Order: sequence, then C-alpha cells, then structure tokens
Amino acid sequence: MGEEDEGRVDRISSLPDAVLGDIISLLPADEGARTQILASKWRHLWLSAPLNLDCADLLARYSDHGIGEHAAGVVSRILSSHSGPGRRLRMEGDHFGLEVATNTMDSWLRSGTLDNLQELQLGYYSTEAPLPSYTFRFAPTLRVATIKKCNLPDGTIQGLHFPLLKHLGLDYVSISECSLHSLIAGCPALDCLLMLQSIDFRCLRINSRTLRSIGVDNDNSVYPNRVHLEELIVENAPSLEKLLRLHYGTGLHVSVVSAPQLETIGYLSDGDYWFQDNPYSKLVFGSTIIQGLHVDKLAMVILTVKTLAVQMKTLCLDTVIQLMTCFPCLEMLYIQIKASMSRPSNLWGRKHPDLIQCLDIRLKKIVLDSYRGIKSQVNFVTFFVLNARMLELLILEVLSEHYNQEFLAEQRTELQLEKRASIGARIHFTTRKCVRRPKDIKHVRDLDSVDPFSVEC
Repeated sequence: MGEEDEGRVDRISSLPDAVLGDIISLLPADEGARTQILASKWRHLWLSAPLNLDCADLLARYSDHGIGEHAAGVVSRILSSHSGPGRRLRMEGDHFGLEVATNTMDSWLRSGTLDNLQELQLGYYSTEAPLPSYTFRFAPTLRVATIKKCNLPDGTIQGLHFPLLKHLGLDYVSISECSLHSLIAGCPALDCLLMLQSIDFRCLRINSRTLRSIGVDNDNSVYPNRVHLEELIVENAPSLEKLLRLHYGTGLHVSVVSAPQLETIGYLSDGDYWFQDNPYSKLVFGSTIIQGLHVDKLAMVILTVKTLAVQMKTLCLDTVIQLMTCFPCLEMLYIQIKASMSRPSNLWGRKHPDLIQCLDIRLKKIVLDSYRGIKSQVNFVTFFVLNARMLELLILEVLSEHYNQEFLAEQRTELQLEKRASIGARIHFTTRKCVRRPKDIKHVRDLDSVDPFSVEC
C-alpha cells in the first residue's frame, strides 16, 4: 500500500474488543460513552467495557449547571445505561452537597453496574458520618480502596475481609484502634497502607507478611481535641521496604521490631520551624534510638536501609555523618532545608580526619534543595565531592534568583569538582523541584513508586 492509502487505515479498530474495552475504561466516563459515535464497531464497546466513573471529574465538567445537581443526574444516567462491570469509582459526598450525599449515594452503590468493582475512592462529608451501608459490598473484588471523611464504626468493620486488596488509604477517617487492626488483618494481600490525618486511635501495630510500604501523617491541627496517632510499632513485617512519616510538626514514636527488608526511611526531621514546641519524633531499632535527627544511642547499625530523606532546619554535616554511621549502607540521601536560620560552618578538614579515613561512604545519589552557594553549604557539599568514592549523581536544587552562568562557574570552582573522588560522578544544578515533599504524597499509589522521594528534574 502507498503512504497515502496507509494513512487512511483504521488500525485501532482492528484491535480485539477486549483491548479496545481496556482503552475505553481508561477514559473519563462521559468521554468513554462518546466513543460510540466513532464507528459501527465501537457502538457496543462502551456498554461492555469496565466502567471508570470519576464523579469529581464529572462535577468539574458540569459545574456551571448548579452545585452538583446536573452532575448527579449524569451519574444516575451512566449507572442506568451501562451494563458493567465496574472498574473504578471515585465519589465523595462533598462533590454533590449534603442532600445528594445522604439520599443518593447509597442507591448508586447498590447499582449492579458497579458489580466486581476493583478500585474505590469514596468519601462522605464528616468524620462523624458513617459511610453508606452498601460501601463494603465490593470487599471481595477490591484491589485499591481509599476511604475519606467519614466514621468507620466497630459494627461495620469487624469481620470484613478483603482478599484481593493491595492498596488501602484512610484519609480524615474516624476509626477505633481495635477496628483499625481488624481492618488491616482482613487484608491478607495488602501491599501499601497510607494513613492521612485519621483520628480516634493512638497506636498502630503492624503485623503483615505482605505489606511493603507504609505512610502515616499524624497531623493534629484539624482535630486538636481528638485522639491522634502517637505510636507506630512495626512488630512483624517481613516484606516491609518503605516507612514514611508524612508530617513534620507532631511527634511520633516509631519502633521497628522486625522488618528485615526495610530499605527506605523518611522523612526524619529535627522539628517544624513553625511549631518549635512540638516534640521530636523518635525512631527506635532495638536499642538504637534516633530522636529527631540526633542519634541518641547507637547500639547497633541498620544495614538494610539504602534510601533516606531528612528535613533540617539548618544544614549540618555532623548530623548527616551521625546518620550515615547508623545507616552504613546508605546509597541515596535527600535533604530538605526548612528555614534560613543561624547555621554551622560545616568545616570538616581538621574536625574529622580520622573519621574520613574509616568512614565507608557508599552514597551513590545526593539531592539537596534550597542551595544558594553560601559557605556552609559549599563546605557540606565539598565533603562528599572529595570523599564519596561511589558517588554517581549529585543534584543541587538552586533558588532561581541565584541561578545564572556566573554563579554556576563560581560554584564549580568552589566545590572543587575537578578533584572529585568519584571520577564518573555527575554534578547537576537545577532550579526545578527535585525532592518530593511529604504533602505531595496524596494517594496510596504514591507509595508504590520505586523511590518515593524523587522528582524527575
């Protein structure tokens, strides 16, 4: 065939119906419905393709027709015309208003169109409001579930079983400690757990053979008079690889009893600059204790940890060296500088001569944000340039007002890059954000990335 004829061939429509159905299920529901007009072969596909129903997206499209009323009508028409099965449902009460949330959501959840639902993001409108009664009829088929802004009473949670659930997120949820542990125990395939500002439990104990990633945010600013998470105990987690604390301003006591595969930890912090009265978080491995960023007691080193993210009020080389001593196999280090306060000089040539000889620096990647090229920062970075023999990549996130060719030329000289210990190390200056902040982790799927702290820059 000639090029002109080839350009007219509809190769997409020649794909099997099952493949086309998967493609349609990735589109917003109303756009998926519109594929029926493309060609005769497509007319039946949307009706049989797995349904992807995102009510927040529909509300954004039809918001000019009133506060959720028209979008609610669209949802009802989709559920009445589509034959199912359901693939994904995102629906929150505050998308449509209180009246729709209380009177309509339950009937939507009963729809046979949603049978065999795989992914659910469901929220109500208050931590005092119980979810609609039909919410957990999808328990046997769910693989991803995010529950938001509601109360999960003991009578609803006890005895629930989610045989296929891999990702669980609880966001602004009121749940008792007993029910929380019952919920987790009912997820035998659980892979990722994300807890964001949920309340009415003080301690979370992890006993899971499958769990690989945990993220917790125990911010108490929204509900200051309620019980909040104070203690996380990893009792038995043979598959756990990532342990993330997602709030700086409140203290959290984390004890790791058994997590032999733990490779990634963050964000360790020396406290929130704006909330200096809040207690530091504590991280305990056996008898080794890290209070904030300070290693209070080094009874044993943790050999499994390879990736660490820290937030520091002031950039302090002594603190980082302490942490490298505690985590001697560290390969990736992410550093956020929280505030411009009085800082140490970070001079190290005379201070650490013996340490430099014996410290086995295995770092391959270092990312430092808020770099301005001041003396203390230059001294800090130079330590690793001249001593990290395995270093592959050093990223310096430069404030845009300092970034120009003159600044870059000066820094290459100041940092003594021509003397770097690792000949193949790449030094990258950028104004783009390269360190993911805790607030950027909003969905349980964010825990599933290989490196949760990295932003491509």
